[in-house]
Amino acid sequence: MNSLRRRLIILLVASIVGVVGLATTAVISVRGGGPPPELTVPWIAQQMELVVRLLPGPVPDVLNVQFTDHPAGGKVARAETAMLNDILRRRGFDLPAIVSEKADEPGQLASVQLPDGRWAIMEVPHVKPPRREWLVLAGWISLIVAGATAVSVYFTSVLIRPLEMLEAAVSKIGSDGVLASVPEVGSAEVKATAHALNQLSARLKTAMESRMRLVAAAGHDLRTPMTRMRLRAEFLDDDREKWLHDLDELDRIADSAIRLVREEVNQDAVEPVDLERLVRDIAAEMRSLGHQVSADRLDKVSVRAGALGLRRALRNLIVNAATHGKGCSVSLTATDGRAVLAIADHGPGIPTELLNKAFEPFFRVNPARWQSIPGAGLGLAIAKEIVERYGGTITLENLSGGGLLQTVVFKAV
Repeated sequence: MNSLRRRLIILLVASIVGVVGLATTAVISVRGGGPPPELTVPWIAQQMELVVRLLPGPVPDVLNVQFTDHPAGGKVARAETAMLNDILRRRGFDLPAIVSEKADEPGQLASVQLPDGRWAIMEVPHVKPPRREWLVLAGWISLIVAGATAVSVYFTSVLIRPLEMLEAAVSKIGSDGVLASVPEVGSAEVKATAHALNQLSARLKTAMESRMRLVAAAGHDLRTPMTRMRLRAEFLDDDREKWLHDLDELDRIADSAIRLVREEVNQDAVEPVDLERLVRDIAAEMRSLGHQVSADRLDKVSVRAGALGLRRALRNLIVNAATHGKGCSVSLTATDGRAVLAIADHGPGIPTELLNKAFEPFFRVNPARWQSIPGAGLGLAIAKEIVERYGGTITLENLSGGGLLQTVVFKAV
């Protein structure tokens, strides 16, 4: 019921069926009451006049008249009785007449006393409802519902087409934040919506390119003064090592900023990647560099991603755990069509109130550790950018026995 399409269809069908239902009820009400007496009573008077003129000869069966010694029973219809007597008098027949209601079914009977004392009884014309009236009505309403549903589905699709186009365009937003071009075809409203989306896409593309150029240029321009400072620091005697250490830190920050921009712009071709082999290679590489990385359970599973980008993201996560967490263990499990990579370290973890900030660029749990541990604080930010680009998720949580658990989940192929 939350779908706009279903709401519009139900509204249109209910409106059409409601209007037609009311009209049908009105028609049945009018029809059920029979024709008005202004049409039937004069016809009865004319037939009775013909019967009187034919007597005492035979009366044709086509007139459908019965002769009895008393008038028809039933409740007297006063208005019709008065009208019939008045018409007969105006035609020159001073004969008593009675119009009465039938006792066992809808309709009326007209009784006129003939000059010989007998009563001529004739049925007043009455349009009887068809048999199985409610079955006919149900079939009529069913046809209306079917037709109204078909019409409602079509016009609802036309009405919500601009919304579907907007949804499709937004779902195609790339990692650069730019919307795909939308064809400007269709009705005036659809064309206007498509044109507005294309203008928005163009503005977003310009803004994103400007931001990326700015960050890349800033990182690149930092290298020139840092090179000059490095040359001057070579001639300093006091605090020379501190100067060079600070310059190295600035250099890492600049390089990391440039890499972050490149990760947002450059994308590898998406293909099936053997995740088990990739994790095993990264773990072996980390051990060769002196990091304490152990590989536990590693299931054979593949995911769709860019090989270089995914390797860079997982390497950042494992390096982060091995460096800040004093060693880590890695496990890969394939379950329910998913590939789950768990990286658990043995460090102090991250305070709970800072977990939601861990993926922000240049994040550090303890700013005082800038000098003790190399890095610019962009490893997790770059890893998150790459993982989510390929449809994965990454979460952080503190382990009960100490340490941090990094969990990466992909859809297996």
